[in-house]
Amino acid sequence: MTRYLGIDFGTKRIGVAVSDELGITAQPLPTLEPSTDEAAVGAIRELVNEYGVFEVVVGLPKNMNGTLGPAAERVLAFARRLEESMPVKVTMWDERLTSMAAERLLIEADLSRAKRKRRVDQMAAVLILQGFLDRGHRQRGHTS
Repeated sequence: MTRYLGIDFGTKRIGVAVSDELGITAQPLPTLEPSTDEAAVGAIRELVNEYGVFEVVVGLPKNMNGTLGPAAERVLAFARRLEESMPVKVTMWDERLTSMAAERLLIEADLSRAKRKRRVDQMAAVLILQGFLDRGHRQRGHTS
Protein backbone atom coordinates (compact mmCIF):
# COMPACT_ATOMS: atom_id res chain seq x y z
CA MET A 1 0.00 0.00 0.00
CA THR A 2 1.37 3.34 -1.07
CA ARG A 3 0.28 6.87 -0.34
CA TYR A 4 1.01 9.92 -2.45
CA LEU A 5 0.95 13.61 -1.53
CA GLY A 6 -0.08 16.24 -4.07
CA ILE A 7 1.09 19.84 -3.80
CA ASP A 8 -0.10 23.05 -5.46
CA PHE A 9 2.74 25.40 -4.49
CA GLY A 10 1.82 29.08 -4.39
CA THR A 11 3.47 32.22 -3.15
CA LYS A 12 1.07 32.62 -0.20
CA ARG A 13 -0.67 29.27 0.18
CA ILE A 14 0.14 25.64 -0.54
CA GLY A 15 -2.71 23.35 -1.49
CA VAL A 16 -2.20 19.79 -0.29
CA ALA A 17 -3.95 16.49 -1.02
CA VAL A 18 -3.23 12.91 -0.02
CA SER A 19 -4.15 9.66 -1.72
CA ASP A 20 -5.92 6.76 -0.09
CA GLU A 21 -3.70 3.80 0.84
CA LEU A 22 -4.37 2.07 -2.48
CA GLY A 23 -3.29 5.12 -4.48
CA ILE A 24 -6.65 5.43 -6.24
CA THR A 25 -8.29 8.63 -4.99
CA ALA A 26 -7.06 12.03 -3.80
CA GLN A 27 -8.55 13.78 -0.77
CA PRO A 28 -7.91 17.39 0.24
CA LEU A 29 -5.95 18.31 3.34
CA PRO A 30 -6.02 21.74 5.02
CA THR A 31 -4.23 24.40 3.01
CA LEU A 32 -0.80 25.38 4.35
CA GLU A 33 0.09 29.04 4.85
CA PRO A 34 3.76 28.93 5.89
CA SER A 35 5.72 32.16 6.34
CA THR A 36 8.91 30.80 4.74
CA ASP A 37 9.97 28.04 2.37
CA GLU A 38 11.73 26.36 5.31
CA ALA A 39 8.45 26.31 7.24
CA ALA A 40 6.73 24.89 4.15
CA VAL A 41 9.29 22.09 3.87
CA GLY A 42 8.85 21.32 7.57
CA ALA A 43 5.05 21.20 7.28
CA ILE A 44 5.24 18.91 4.25
CA ARG A 45 7.78 16.68 6.01
CA GLU A 46 5.28 16.30 8.89
CA LEU A 47 2.54 15.27 6.42
CA VAL A 48 4.87 12.79 4.71
CA ASN A 49 5.62 11.20 8.08
CA GLU A 50 2.03 11.32 9.35
CA TYR A 51 0.55 9.65 6.26
CA GLY A 52 3.49 7.38 5.36
CA VAL A 53 3.86 9.04 1.96
CA PHE A 54 5.98 7.25 -0.65
CA GLU A 55 6.00 9.97 -3.33
CA VAL A 56 5.27 13.70 -3.45
CA VAL A 57 3.70 15.07 -6.65
CA VAL A 58 4.31 18.79 -7.16
CA GLY A 59 2.32 20.77 -9.71
CA LEU A 60 4.58 22.51 -12.24
CA PRO A 61 2.99 25.71 -13.61
CA LYS A 62 4.22 25.63 -17.20
CA ASN A 63 3.31 28.37 -19.65
CA MET A 64 0.66 27.41 -22.20
CA ASN A 65 3.38 26.89 -24.84
CA GLY A 66 5.17 24.43 -22.54
CA THR A 67 8.01 26.73 -21.49
CA LEU A 68 9.01 27.42 -17.91
CA GLY A 69 8.57 30.90 -16.51
CA PRO A 70 9.58 32.44 -13.16
CA ALA A 71 6.76 30.70 -11.26
CA ALA A 72 7.83 27.29 -12.60
CA GLU A 73 11.47 27.98 -11.72
CA ARG A 74 10.43 28.83 -8.14
CA VAL A 75 8.42 25.59 -7.91
CA LEU A 76 11.35 23.56 -9.26
CA ALA A 77 13.67 25.09 -6.65
CA PHE A 78 11.15 24.25 -3.92
CA ALA A 79 10.80 20.68 -5.22
CA ARG A 80 14.60 20.28 -5.07
CA ARG A 81 14.50 21.43 -1.43
CA LEU A 82 11.84 18.82 -0.68
CA GLU A 83 13.86 16.09 -2.34
CA GLU A 84 16.99 17.03 -0.41
CA SER A 85 15.23 17.20 2.96
CA MET A 86 13.27 13.94 3.03
CA PRO A 87 13.66 10.38 1.78
CA VAL A 88 10.76 10.38 -0.69
CA LYS A 89 10.57 10.61 -4.44
CA VAL A 90 9.46 14.02 -5.75
CA THR A 91 7.72 14.04 -9.13
CA MET A 92 6.76 17.11 -11.14
CA TRP A 93 3.29 17.17 -12.72
CA ASP A 94 2.20 19.56 -15.49
CA GLU A 95 -0.51 21.63 -13.86
CA ARG A 96 -1.50 23.89 -16.75
CA LEU A 97 -5.12 24.98 -16.28
CA THR A 98 -5.44 23.14 -12.95
CA SER A 99 -6.23 26.28 -10.94
CA MET A 100 -8.75 27.36 -13.57
CA ALA A 101 -10.40 23.93 -13.45
CA ALA A 102 -10.46 24.06 -9.64
CA GLU A 103 -12.08 27.50 -9.71
CA ARG A 104 -14.68 26.27 -12.20
CA LEU A 105 -15.53 23.25 -10.02
CA LEU A 106 -15.94 25.46 -6.98
CA ILE A 107 -18.19 27.86 -8.91
CA GLU A 108 -20.29 24.90 -10.02
CA ALA A 109 -20.52 23.85 -6.37
CA ASP A 110 -22.03 27.32 -5.77
CA LEU A 111 -19.40 28.44 -3.26
CA SER A 112 -19.13 32.15 -2.51
CA ARG A 113 -16.12 34.06 -3.81
CA ALA A 114 -14.62 34.18 -0.29
CA LYS A 115 -14.99 30.41 0.19
CA ARG A 116 -13.61 29.73 -3.29
CA LYS A 117 -10.51 31.79 -2.52
CA ARG A 118 -9.82 29.64 0.54
CA ARG A 119 -10.48 26.34 -1.26
CA VAL A 120 -9.00 26.81 -4.75
CA ASP A 121 -5.45 25.78 -3.74
CA GLN A 122 -6.80 22.72 -1.96
CA MET A 123 -8.90 21.72 -4.98
CA ALA A 124 -5.97 22.33 -7.35
CA ALA A 125 -3.83 19.94 -5.25
CA VAL A 126 -6.59 17.31 -5.48
CA LEU A 127 -6.74 17.71 -9.29
CA ILE A 128 -2.94 17.50 -9.61
CA LEU A 129 -2.77 14.34 -7.52
CA GLN A 130 -5.83 12.72 -9.08
CA GLY A 131 -4.42 13.32 -12.58
CA PHE A 132 -1.17 11.68 -11.52
CA LEU A 133 -2.97 8.73 -9.92
CA ASP A 134 -5.25 8.24 -12.94
CA ARG A 135 -2.32 8.26 -15.36
CA GLY A 136 -0.52 5.66 -13.25
CA HIS A 137 -3.52 3.34 -13.28
CA ARG A 138 -3.98 3.70 -17.05
CA GLN A 139 -0.31 2.92 -17.60
CA ARG A 140 -0.60 -0.22 -15.48
CA GLY A 141 -3.75 -1.27 -17.33
CA HIS A 142 -6.16 -0.66 -14.45
CA THR A 143 -9.46 1.13 -14.77
CA SER A 144 -10.10 4.26 -12.74
